[in-house]
Amino acid sequence: MTANLSGAAWLAQGALAKLLAALDGSGEEARVVGGAVRNALLGEPVHEIDIATTAVPEEVIKRVTAAGFKAVPTGIEHGTVTVVGDGMPFEVTTLRRDVETYGRHAKVVFGRDWKADAERRDFTLNALSASRDGAIEDYVGGLADLTARKVRFIGDPAKRIAEDYLRILRFFRFHAWYGKGGLDAPGLAACIQLREGLDQLSRERVRMEMLKLLAAPGAVAALEVMADNGLLGRVIAGVPNIVHVTAMARLEETLTLAPDPLRRLGALAVVVAEDVERLWQKLRLTNVEHARLAGIAEGWWRIGPALSENARRTLLYRLGPALFLDQALLGWARSGAAVQDEEWRKLATLPQRWTAPAFPIKAADLMARGMTQGPALGEALKAAEAAWIAAGFPSDRAALHGIIEKAATPR
Repeated sequence: MTANLSGAAWLAQGALAKLLAALDGSGEEARVVGGAVRNALLGEPVHEIDIATTAVPEEVIKRVTAAGFKAVPTGIEHGTVTVVGDGMPFEVTTLRRDVETYGRHAKVVFGRDWKADAERRDFTLNALSASRDGAIEDYVGGLADLTARKVRFIGDPAKRIAEDYLRILRFFRFHAWYGKGGLDAPGLAACIQLREGLDQLSRERVRMEMLKLLAAPGAVAALEVMADNGLLGRVIAGVPNIVHVTAMARLEETLTLAPDPLRRLGALAVVVAEDVERLWQKLRLTNVEHARLAGIAEGWWRIGPALSENARRTLLYRLGPALFLDQALLGWARSGAAVQDEEWRKLATLPQRWTAPAFPIKAADLMARGMTQGPALGEALKAAEAAWIAAGFPSDRAALHGIIEKAATPR
């Protein structure tokens, strides 16, 4: 890992380079801070880019507007201005130091001390900064921790956590993404000691952190430590099933599927419909997320290799590819079958081998045989669909004609 980002295209070109040039100089200094620096040093994709500056918000707005950027005062009372250029948003925040801290609502004053600004952040590997020429500044030992893949609180872990209890979940989330080996012992001890603070957090913030954690490469190991130390059950308001989420992660890897946080959440905490309702309330899931978990809970237990080929295709037709895969993987994870099990693999990969056709018979086909609009027509259409499915989804005219004639015949 190099400790210099000189020549990095994302830093030296485009809107970011122009923005840094506008903010840097004439008595002020600007640097890229946080996750973008961390990821770039690790050779991982850089997504959100945050900038810290000695310039106060009013000066930031003045400079970036003159340079052709759009300035949006999204958090100006805390020193943050969102700057948009070439369709990309950048959060620009004036250097700060805490005067009082109470939860996530710290009282701050603006400053010009880069070391003090770094020391108020959460973890050492998130406190690195890079000037526009690529030089790295490290005031808290972040480079050494990044090299060792160690997630460590800055200063006293208990103090950092008391400033914002979400940092308990962030500790596990960042370790799951970037850490190697065991978790930092003082940090873990502080998380356990202060775990009741999780109850003070908004459900939306907890949901966001948990979904990010569940998508991480090291999610299972982090979840296991959380479960063993009384943290995970508090978050999901239930008994976590580490065995099943472990199996789900292995299946995703075996089938070369991207880690799916919601599917993993289902494996971890959903067995019956009541579990979904509990998670919906506890984590403030979106309606889409709730519907997906409800679909998983509804049928994972009845899907398995014992189903006939037509029964499998019928389920795929009824559920759609996404929900079919969710149910199949959860059923597989809970079956105890090995990840190499060929029958389960054949079932789970059915959507890759067969695309369910659209039902080809319309109400007009039945009306052409003398039926009129009304409840009887709807029932006849349902009967025709059931007969079509039972016949193996035929598409030839003769088979369809027979199904239509039978459905339209008065009983």
